[in-house]
Amino acid sequence: MLKGEIDMKIYQEIFWTDSQVVIGYINNDARRFHIYVANRVQLIRDNSDPSQWYYVDTSENPADHASRGLHASDIHSTNWLRGPKFPWESELHLTPSTPTDLLVGDPEVKTIQVLATKANNCDDILRRLSQFSSWTKLVKVVARIKRLGCKQNQHCEHVTVEERVKAAEKVIKIVQQQAFPQEIKMLQGEEGLPNSSSLFSLDPIWSEGLLRVGGRLKQSSLCHKVKHPVILPNNSHISKLIVSHYHAKICHQGRSQTQMELRSNGFWVIGGSKLVAKLIRTCVLCRKLRRPTESQRIAELPKECLEASAPFTYSGMDCFGPFIVKKARKEYKRYGLIFTCLYSRAVHIEMLEDLSTDSFINALRCFISLKGAVRQLHCDQGSNFIGARNKFKEALKQCDTKLLEVFLTERQCEFVFNTPSASHAGGVWERQIRTVRNVLNATFAQCPGRLDDASLRTLLYEAMAIVNSRPLTVDGINDPQALEPLTQNHLIMMKSKVALPPPGEFVKEDLYATKRWRRVQYLIEQFWGRWKKEYLLNISTRQKWHLPQRNLRVNDIVIIKDDNLPRNHWQLGRVVETVQDRDGLVRRVKVQVGERKSQRKQDLPSKPSVIERPIQK
Repeated sequence: MLKGEIDMKIYQEIFWTDSQVVIGYINNDARRFHIYVANRVQLIRDNSDPSQWYYVDTSENPADHASRGLHASDIHSTNWLRGPKFPWESELHLTPSTPTDLLVGDPEVKTIQVLATKANNCDDILRRLSQFSSWTKLVKVVARIKRLGCKQNQHCEHVTVEERVKAAEKVIKIVQQQAFPQEIKMLQGEEGLPNSSSLFSLDPIWSEGLLRVGGRLKQSSLCHKVKHPVILPNNSHISKLIVSHYHAKICHQGRSQTQMELRSNGFWVIGGSKLVAKLIRTCVLCRKLRRPTESQRIAELPKECLEASAPFTYSGMDCFGPFIVKKARKEYKRYGLIFTCLYSRAVHIEMLEDLSTDSFINALRCFISLKGAVRQLHCDQGSNFIGARNKFKEALKQCDTKLLEVFLTERQCEFVFNTPSASHAGGVWERQIRTVRNVLNATFAQCPGRLDDASLRTLLYEAMAIVNSRPLTVDGINDPQALEPLTQNHLIMMKSKVALPPPGEFVKEDLYATKRWRRVQYLIEQFWGRWKKEYLLNISTRQKWHLPQRNLRVNDIVIIKDDNLPRNHWQLGRVVETVQDRDGLVRRVKVQVGERKSQRKQDLPSKPSVIERPIQK
């Protein structure tokens, strides 16, 4: 301000202050101040140099009179008018003021927190080594780091075996120093371990700078590292890497083989059995090789099986066969189509000439004509069933709108498809197919090539009548005074009497007779005999899938079980949708899978597809 106001050339500028603290502030280069003082000090240093500032005693500083106040009578007795004495001297002697240190606890100086941390060298090294996921790579890296500290083998590009061994020993020493510091100190001092030590039962020894198992094999001719393996803790990342390394070395064998491989290579992990078991449980390849497919508690019975309804209103169906029939000199394959009433468990069997959609629709119309309208048909996703549903949908589009509304209101012949590859979901009819087919196969074996279409159809109807006459309960089967057992025929025919077989005695020679009806009746007699012996002894309930398991969730990675895939090919998928049943359990999911390499074209990228599968697959 003075430079700007005074029209005078100033050769030198000198500043005095009677505050030693201010001089310390101005000359300070190390400490930091609070905002107010820091801004003022920065302004002073921008407009002047710290070497221009000098100290003046308070008694000679006239600025104190202006800042503290002065009476008019005291003006002449002070230096307010004439200033201090030393500027009036002929020669001004400027003695540089020595910068004073800042006072301890100065409120204008920011406090600095110095955090002193006692660093453990072993912990720091192990923390860095925990970034490795492979024991081989870890040893190689440590060997190369040790090589940098010496001039030997600098020209060698590859890590030698000796370097690997020394690097492994160095890493194990660090692990032992971090895990067993007290035990090492006692053994180095030739003291015995207390009973409370986790190493007491191993009778440890201190050999070659490592903590080893003493044991009872000192007199053995085995090598030193096998007789006295190195002790490792089970909670160390290094121990997990070593176990994983030798587990992969023996091609992912079981827990016992992995432990023996560890000990034969000179390692003894405390609690190694649990560590190996945990490793195998989390190993991806071991899960692929050994883990069973998913299961879930068996579902509740559907409403259709519990609520009373007309026979075959709610039905399940499936195809079985083939059976060989003969026309003239040619042989043809024929199939059976079984319908099972979900409520009464009664069956109806029709013959199919082939597995085409047209043949199935004809058989379905025959079934509906005999048993009446069907509200729901439960089945698997066979090509003939899918084709029939699609044809029915196309036919509905051609119908009149009013007729279509009536049809949809009545919900006639609605197809309900099970999950693909879930044969157990159709256990209601699959169990009947198994029984009928097993007996029919044994029956047909007695007359191969001697049945025509009419004989086969008759045989299937007779077998249907026998299956429907089976007792629904066996509670009073041994009581002679009990009522007649209730059968499916009672429910669907409302008749207590069963149609009697044709009169006469049918013998084995009837197989070669010209009367075809006698041939069929003899086969029916064989079927009835086998039925009574094999079915009645196997109607007890079976306990299966009675415990609820963890539900699959969206984004779970799963393996698709496909018998058509080549060996060692694991088709992975990601769950994109789960379907919960009424009890809240998931038994089928939709999985997103990629296209198999063998099906891809080289010039086209693979497109993921979504498939539906039961959790058992």
